[in-house]
Amino acid sequence: MSAALAGVTALVLAAPPPAAATPRKTGTGTGTGTGTGTVTTRQEASPKPPPPRLPRDFRGKGKWIVRDLDIEVPFTWEGRGGDSQMTAGGPQYPIWFTNLIYHDTLYTLTYKWPGLTEHPCSRIPGFDLEALNQGFENARFVGPETLRRTPQRRVNHWRVGVVLPQLPPGNHPRLPLALGDIYVDERDPGTFWQVLQFGVQNLYDPELDEWLVMDTFEHRPGTVTLPRRCEPPR
Repeated sequence: MSAALAGVTALVLAAPPPAAATPRKTGTGTGTGTGTGTVTTRQEASPKPPPPRLPRDFRGKGKWIVRDLDIEVPFTWEGRGGDSQMTAGGPQYPIWFTNLIYHDTLYTLTYKWPGLTEHPCSRIPGFDLEALNQGFENARFVGPETLRRTPQRRVNHWRVGVVLPQLPPGNHPRLPLALGDIYVDERDPGTFWQVLQFGVQNLYDPELDEWLVMDTFEHRPGTVTLPRRCEPPR
């Protein structure tokens, strides 16, 4: 496995300074920390919103954060015609990787990571945007929240994940294989503002957790480019 194997898509294949979570009743609140700004939970009576759904065309910029390594690098996430690509860092940064859904194939290539000496391009055929969004349909709604950054963003918080073995409720040993917290715009589940990933899909990180935080997210076609190191889809 590579670091953050295809970002949030790794959660679906196995089945998404970060923010402070501040639970509160309407108009009041107390805080606890998790990471990229501040998150305020809003308890409001409303029906369950639609789950996250990554659009076919989009482009956004932000930061990729690996807290335990004290690393924060530029991050882009772009989609075009159902293909999509994440890129974190670059040759001048301590980490640099790209993940793609490209022509019904999932790719991940890590150019740089502390302690990493091998840099293969992994390829998993038979995975596309629809498979990703079908996985999001099983996400659990946590609640409405506010990301207290600049500007503040009102979001819906969702949780996706896979726990093994899958056993009924009771006193059973369980392993949280892959977990993710996804924060999408409260008015548009296709606008992603923040994602926490935790689990073995973050194998290169000692604490197994990584964040992506978007500063912009536009519904316009982006650019998706398969690296030359990666074998084209068959």
